[in-house]
Amino acid sequence: MNTVQLTKLDKTVSGWMHDMQTHVMKRLTQKMTIETKSNHRDLVTNVDRETEQFYVEAIRTFDPQAKILGEEGLGDRVTDMDGHVWFVDPIDGTMNFVKQHAEFASMLAYYEDGQPVMAWIMDVANNQIVHGGPEYGVFLDEQRLEKPNLESLADGLIVLSGARLLYEQYGFPEIAKAALGYRVYGSAGISYLRLLTGRAVGYISYMKPWDFAAGVLLSQALGLTNGTIDGSTLNVLQSGVVLTANEKAFDDIIQIQQK
Repeated sequence: MNTVQLTKLDKTVSGWMHDMQTHVMKRLTQKMTIETKSNHRDLVTNVDRETEQFYVEAIRTFDPQAKILGEEGLGDRVTDMDGHVWFVDPIDGTMNFVKQHAEFASMLAYYEDGQPVMAWIMDVANNQIVHGGPEYGVFLDEQRLEKPNLESLADGLIVLSGARLLYEQYGFPEIAKAALGYRVYGSAGISYLRLLTGRAVGYISYMKPWDFAAGVLLSQALGLTNGTIDGSTLNVLQSGVVLTANEKAFDDIIQIQQK
């Protein structure tokens, strides 16, 4: 895509997100239907499904060739990255959405023939979007973001999955102890926003494709390092423990894992 096409894409999708934000914030004042999925902490609401349906319809109108992988299953069964592939996480951090009415995100990512093109992560309660891509640059609303400072794990904050830390999985306790400090947000989107805006040196969690497709795309565009914590190749269609960090912190974490 050329600059004109990328700008049109960005403005179109950002417009969807602002429309979504207005709708979702109104929904917070109304009664919601709340259900569970895999367990009692894995929540889904009617607002999650409404939001995904809104995105799916908007994407199909804008891009009839689209293949859509969404968290709530309202898109397609995507088995490869050929063509136009969109990832949709309508409400990321549903527990925060339901219980706190804050610190939840909405995420979209667009890949073309396996190549990252553009992504958008909105902090819905604060009505802010980090958006962009490798050929476009990365922005917080209208402000261009630069590559975060190259700090070591010992000098920075690491964002971790609370569940993996609680159950002492994947070396998370050792990583937390080695860092200057650690944070848990309960939302992949909010966690990536902290990293992208320079308020953390890394983020690690077990995630599904819609959880990390936007975050790794924007991180790559900012010059951060993405991978899996066990050193295997990151596949955007496969779930796993995904690590995103600046180069120095990334190496620090991998060294802890190897020990």
